[in-house]
Amino acid sequence: MSDANIDTDCVTLSRFMLEEQSRCEGATGEMTQLLNSISTACKGISSAVHRAGIAHLYGIAGGTNTTGDQQKKLDVLSNDLFINQLRSSFATCALISEENETVVEVEASKQGKYVVSFDPLDGSSNIDCLVSIGSVFGIWKRKSPAGPVQKEDSLQRGREMVGAGYCLFGSATYIAVTTGCGLNGFQLDPSIGEFILTDRIMSVKKRGKIISVNEGYAKYWDEAVKEYVQKKKFPEEGAPYSCRYIGSMVADVHRTIRYGGIFMYPGHSKSPNGKLRLQYESNPMAFIIEQAGGMATTGREDILDLQPTNIHQTCPVILGSPDDVKEFLEIAAKHYK
Repeated sequence: MSDANIDTDCVTLSRFMLEEQSRCEGATGEMTQLLNSISTACKGISSAVHRAGIAHLYGIAGGTNTTGDQQKKLDVLSNDLFINQLRSSFATCALISEENETVVEVEASKQGKYVVSFDPLDGSSNIDCLVSIGSVFGIWKRKSPAGPVQKEDSLQRGREMVGAGYCLFGSATYIAVTTGCGLNGFQLDPSIGEFILTDRIMSVKKRGKIISVNEGYAKYWDEAVKEYVQKKKFPEEGAPYSCRYIGSMVADVHRTIRYGGIFMYPGHSKSPNGKLRLQYESNPMAFIIEQAGGMATTGREDILDLQPTNIHQTCPVILGSPDDVKEFLEIAAKHYK
């Protein structure tokens, strides 16, 4: 650290990935290229988010995405940033986005070996009111040989992922990344335009004191969810859990990793399979939470073991501190037969 209070030996995301790459025999550097491209997209989105009011980026763009939600202007811009940066990384062959109906296949001259899924701007309903929002991404290696991308490349289980991460746009811009060897967090230093390592090998508490669930759907919940939430709010002994729900999955999961507890977006009578998309929301977050020592389940099986049947399918999500998730599963076992 110099007299000017500037770290002259800081670990940037690029430096971190190069160091990790040097430890992996046979590494080609494609993963480093890929994550550098994603970080560039996230910097662009961060700038747009923080200038949205000035640059007139609030409001509806005029279309709808694959799940029927109205696309915001920032949704479209964020999607374009992700697609263009990933295409030009020379590390990807197929891109799966919430905003695109079909898989985006990278032109042959720019193809690499990775398949990337992403929600370019999660929590977009919160954009106009300045609540924290974020991006989510997951990474797989393609299964098919070089050439046209096949269905099997885009419909891999979460257990086959080789990387995942999220970027949170809040009071600071923060990216958490894993390549299967633990979860590491980097905060954007706007003075130098780089993500700096601030949290090495993040871990979630074994048990927390926070439950995060949208109670607006309580009348539609099944008996397992009702019983668990009731138990947390009105325990027979001890203090009740605090209820915290932002409505942006990235922000809610980031808080769960920091403070412990449980995040729930269960299925219910109106949406039996929940609303969170498996390939670009549930799987990446399940991979991330497991890398931090937590658990992620649908209530019946591990999310990472689900076999996708289409790129936009949904699944229930219960994730967080291992003891909290196990407690839910004990209750679920009584109700789910």
